[in-house]
Amino acid sequence: MRKNNMTNGTNMNSEPHNQADNGDTAAREGDLEVARRVLHTECDGLRALADSLDSHFSDAVDLLHKLSGRLVVTGMGKSGHIGRKIAATLASTGTPALFVHPGEASHGDLGMITQGDAVLALSNSGNTAELTDIIAFTRRFGIPLIGMTARADSQLAEQSDTCLLLPKTAEACPMGLAPTTSTTLMLALGDALAVALLDRRGFSADDFHVLHPGGSLGRKLVRVVDIMHGPEELPLCNRDTPMSEAIVTMTTKTFGCIGVVDDAGRLTGIITDGDLRRHMGDALLSQAAGAVMTAAPKTIRKEALAAEALGVMNRGLITSLFVVGDDRPIGIVRMHDCLRAGVA
Repeated sequence: MRKNNMTNGTNMNSEPHNQADNGDTAAREGDLEVARRVLHTECDGLRALADSLDSHFSDAVDLLHKLSGRLVVTGMGKSGHIGRKIAATLASTGTPALFVHPGEASHGDLGMITQGDAVLALSNSGNTAELTDIIAFTRRFGIPLIGMTARADSQLAEQSDTCLLLPKTAEACPMGLAPTTSTTLMLALGDALAVALLDRRGFSADDFHVLHPGGSLGRKLVRVVDIMHGPEELPLCNRDTPMSEAIVTMTTKTFGCIGVVDDAGRLTGIITDGDLRRHMGDALLSQAAGAVMTAAPKTIRKEALAAEALGVMNRGLITSLFVVGDDRPIGIVRMHDCLRAGVA
């Protein structure tokens, strides 16, 4: 009897666990459904924004492209958080920009806005009270004002020199109250402005590297010329050099290879440790470098990114690359140099 009671007890206890598991599974599926609904809603908003762009966007790009000063971005609450990111993106892509909090602007920070600057003000309603002073300041001193709002009849839209209107879209919040879709649209529109300006200015990878010297972005944009070993360190010989001398140069220079140049100084071949092994024999030391070299070696330009050099070495299963200009060796870069610079 006691054994049966234990068995019955076990069966009775298992049912609540199964119910809890079922409830947990339902909750997790509900989470995914909510997430998908939010993302689909915001995607719909982004498509509507893309379709609604008109000449006002080009007007804003024209204004910022000709700007002699800085772009001052401002916004309150969630719009302010988005504004900070827009300012940072613009500054990092060649458009001098900073964020000014509208509340602080009313207490002295209006002095940060000078002649030659422009203001980008973000407000979904367009009637944010805290923006009143900064809008009035731009009108008083003739400072260009770009508005970003969802309401064409708002104070911000009416006072702006150029207004970027957001399309009427539903917030992803089920109550329609929390800024969700609207802030996503602002963020995306700020990115569109930054990239359009980047393209208009012809902003290059080199320009980007100047503004991003640190972190992973900076490492990805390191160029070969920044890490290569210069002409004075190059292991070189000509085609007629005896291998007895070439091997001494290879050993002294410690790159594990030697470049072979013609009478005009052009790189025509390379001798590596692998070439030595393939030609190992009693006659090796008496042979000329031209007879042992591998012709048409892989090379890289000094302007190339170090990441490109690393890719060439990985694909070719080699550890060093000669850097050339007009087919003449001007440097050498090793895989270890790339890895030491953080390029991977």
